[in-house]
Amino acid sequence: MNQYPIPQQVLDDILKRMDIADISRSTIRQSVAVAKELEEYCGETFLHLEIGVPGLPACQIGIDAQKEALDRGVASVYPNIAGSPDLKQSASKFIKAFINQDIPGECIVPTVGSMQGCNTLILECSQLQEGKNTILYINPGFAPHMLQAKIAGAKIASFDIYNFRAEKLKPKLESYLSQGNVAAIVYSNPNNPAWVCLTDSELQTIGELATQYDTIVLEDMAYLCMDFRNDLSHPFEPPFQPTIARYTDNYIMMLSGSKIFSYAGERIAIVAFSPILFKREYPRLRQMYGLGRMGDNFILTYLYAASSGTSHSAQCALAAMMKASVEGYDFVQPLQEYRRRAHESKAIFLKHGFNIVYDRDLDKELSDGFFYTIGYHNLDCSSLMAMLLRCGIASIALNTTGSEQPGVRISVAALATPWLMQQLDDRLAAFVQLANDKKL
Repeated sequence: MNQYPIPQQVLDDILKRMDIADISRSTIRQSVAVAKELEEYCGETFLHLEIGVPGLPACQIGIDAQKEALDRGVASVYPNIAGSPDLKQSASKFIKAFINQDIPGECIVPTVGSMQGCNTLILECSQLQEGKNTILYINPGFAPHMLQAKIAGAKIASFDIYNFRAEKLKPKLESYLSQGNVAAIVYSNPNNPAWVCLTDSELQTIGELATQYDTIVLEDMAYLCMDFRNDLSHPFEPPFQPTIARYTDNYIMMLSGSKIFSYAGERIAIVAFSPILFKREYPRLRQMYGLGRMGDNFILTYLYAASSGTSHSAQCALAAMMKASVEGYDFVQPLQEYRRRAHESKAIFLKHGFNIVYDRDLDKELSDGFFYTIGYHNLDCSSLMAMLLRCGIASIALNTTGSEQPGVRISVAALATPWLMQQLDDRLAAFVQLANDKKL
């Protein structure tokens, strides 16, 4: 028997029980929980397109290296908070090989995923200088990054880049930076959730303004080398991953093992400071903590208080994976599977009358990758998300990402088989029937 659409009252009762007033304002984890409740009701597994878990096996090189590290006893030894020498050296070479930037190991620090990296960086940046207490987000973006600023007590500013690409970006950015209170700018590239990719010209604009207004750029590279329109897989050969580091010294990169190596379960990442920024002295930090250099403070104050370091064996895994990539292991090739899934699933959405919300990078078609965004006619975020849920498809609303566009984010990680693609097709057909019944 066709279970879809699930009655509206069933969804309403679940939302009321979970104290969710608006489904489009729910967190990713709340969305997962709602979908699980609906699965219990209808007895079928949903298509979980809301959560960005890796859809590929973890890199075996990392697994083997982590096992070997555990066998030799690292589990009983506290890791160096600043990072293991092997990881710092491997990460430095990896950054040179794929981003073409010279960052010494001293300036590279492991964190418990990029989440911890960004959280502690936001906290530090908001305390560097009196009056600079605002974090500016180039949205849409990863919603927890904005939550981190709120928890840190920092002020938040943001804008949706949808209407501010190319030459429109500079005046929009400057309207915020000229106020003198912006401590840091945060964005991801490729972008989560829209998968737009900032161009070198746009990065140059951001970098030059960051220098002019003494603002730090926190560049999230969770999806390194995953703009599949360009082959970025060859170490030490152009083209390289675009980066803000070419245009300012006020940068910090975040590189996570979660998507690059499908190593999400071990919560391992690095932050890589501009060498100049790492050594920069901030009198306010010295007054507050007795340490003036930004890098020293990041390690010995913020990370020490947060977790006293990062999993010893996971550092060994990341070091091995980065070392192998520099020496010829093609980490990008397995990730091409996300491109295939995005291409196929987008076609299914378009077939059923949906539109891609963020559909272009200026004059280029958007790359197929880990995420994309979809809308449907005149439906707002809440209505679209709710109707998809009633048809067995979980997603997250774009308004939770700082987007001003109606629509939802789709993760392709779970669409691993032809059967699941067929399920998507069938459930979207049920969605269209529901929409027709509502005369949308």
